[in-house]
Formats: sequence, C-alpha cells, structure tokens
Amino acid sequence: MIRIQNIWKQFGEKQVHRGISFDVRDKETTVVLGRSGGGKSVLLKMIIGLVKPDSGSIEVDGKDVTKMNYKELRTLRFKFGFLFQGAALFDSMTVGENISLSLRRHTGWTEKEIKESIEFALHIVGLDNVAEVMPSSLSGGMKKRVGLARAIALTPRYVLYDEPTTGLDMETADGINLLLKDMRTKLGITSIVVTHDIHSAFVVGDRFAILENGTTLMTGTREEIQQSENEEVRKYINSSLPSTEGNRA
Repeated sequence: MIRIQNIWKQFGEKQVHRGISFDVRDKETTVVLGRSGGGKSVLLKMIIGLVKPDSGSIEVDGKDVTKMNYKELRTLRFKFGFLFQGAALFDSMTVGENISLSLRRHTGWTEKEIKESIEFALHIVGLDNVAEVMPSSLSGGMKKRVGLARAIALTPRYVLYDEPTTGLDMETADGINLLLKDMRTKLGITSIVVTHDIHSAFVVGDRFAILENGTTLMTGTREEIQQSENEEVRKYINSSLPSTEGNRA
C-alpha cells in the first residue's frame, strides 16, 4: 500500500502541491487526474524518492520514503516499474537489449534467465518475436508496449505510468488502456496512472484522485466521482469530457 499524506512542494515561486493526500490500495489501479502542469509527474518522482517534498510523508509498505537514505531508496526502487511518457528507449539498442539493461545491472541472473524474462515480458504486452528489432522500426504504440515490458521485467510490486496514452491515436490508446487493465488482472500489480485523459482514466482505473490547484479535490471510485455533487468536481469532469469523448465518437 502507498499512502500519500499532506504533500507540499514549491519550485522557486511556484507552489505545485498544497497538501495532497490519498491512498493507493494493493492490487488496484489508482488514477491521478489533473490538468497539464499540475504536478502529477512530480508526484510520481516523489514516490520513488527522485524528488523530495518540502513537507508531508509518502509511505510505501509502511516506510516513509521521504526519510530514506540512498541505500534504502535503491532497495525501494526494485519494487517499482516506471513507464515514461515517451517510452524512453535507447535507439542504439535492440528491444531485447533495452529490456535486459536493468536485468544485467541489478540482478545476478544467467543469460538463460534474462532471455526468459525478456520473452515473458514481451509476451505479456503482446509483442512476441521482436526482441531483435530496433526501436526505430516500431510504431508509437509498440514503443509504449516495449517500455511497459521493460517496466515489468523485474516483476515489480508497483508500476507507475506517466501519461501512458499521450501522443497516441485513439485506437492505439485504447489498446494500451486495455493492456494496462489486463496486466492488473494477470499479474496482480498495484498501479498509479497519471493522466489528464478522463476517457483513459475510466477504462483503467479502480479509484481516482483529482488534483486541482495543488490540492486533492476528491478521491473515490468512478461512480463516486461521476455522481459527486461537489461543484468543482462536476466542473472539472464536464470541462474535460467533451474533448476526450468527442474525439472518440
């Protein structure tokens, strides 16, 4: 379980977070919704200790990340997989080499074990027989899948997704959404997805945290969010749905 409590963060004169709090339950997908520039990606970096909040706490399995030293953070990060916005693949390496990079660096696995892990991860994301392909030969959606395969190759307990459907066409984005949902069922992974795309959020999410102006506007299930009588929540949902739903009609 991940517990985010009263997080405050300021960069220069810009106050990004103003007391954000919500919980991420085990084996569920929590979607963090909010407008672009609202500090969602910064929050993901805080969870794995890459950015430290000015105040507040972030507990992962009962231990406060904000108080961890370097060695403790290294151990913590083995529990996490991370899917970056642009997949962040190395163009000079094959798909298999991209996935194996962390396996070779952080495990004592044999070549056979590494190969089996690569094949398993690619199979899970629906990309069998592409280990020898160069990333430049892949579509945007396939690159996202390879990035996801790399994220799960070390069998993490948690996976963090930073805008997983950004830059993808409607059909490809829907495929990624269904894959994320399928992975939670097959692997029992606990996930946090940050996005401003409500359509995607409602496909993959079990629970939701809406961030607005650096605060937690509301947390709850899809039904609770949709049925909320909070004027600010309804204003956020209504202002976001027309563009996303209209593009998917």
